[in-house]
Amino acid sequence: MATKNRFSSAPQTRLGSWLGIAALIVLIDQLTKITITKLFTYGESLPVTSFFNLVLAHNKGAAFSFLATESGWQRYFFTGLGVAAALFIVYLLKRNAGQRLFCWALALILGGAVGNVIDRILYGYVIDFLDIHVAGWHWPAFNVADSTICVGAILFVLDELRRVNK
Repeated sequence: MATKNRFSSAPQTRLGSWLGIAALIVLIDQLTKITITKLFTYGESLPVTSFFNLVLAHNKGAAFSFLATESGWQRYFFTGLGVAAALFIVYLLKRNAGQRLFCWALALILGGAVGNVIDRILYGYVIDFLDIHVAGWHWPAFNVADSTICVGAILFVLDELRRVNK
């Protein structure tokens, strides 16, 4: 599973491992979205705790429903952007497969991006269902893919900070 990097003595993880992590994220993301669409009607909400609901929402825009009210061009734009990002991430994973934290970040972002691209292609919108609200403040609904993108972005920043400190 691991090969030696010819420039160091540290083992190098193969590209397939990182793609496998991304594929697992896509699978979990799509299964949760299928489940929520089978159990809920559009707009239906189920309080789970005092600060968390499950809700079936459709996001035609990007993060936080950015551009959701536009005429429809955003579907193709964000689909293309997601595909381009996924291809670039695969390239980065292949070139840097031995950098664990960096590749974890990329694999999480890749899985989330592909999960949301699948929604845009199949439905024309992204299915969101996780709804958090605290003290009158309401976060826009999101999904597993969005969560992994955010965690990946945090890991990416941590990896960069680690590099700067070296």
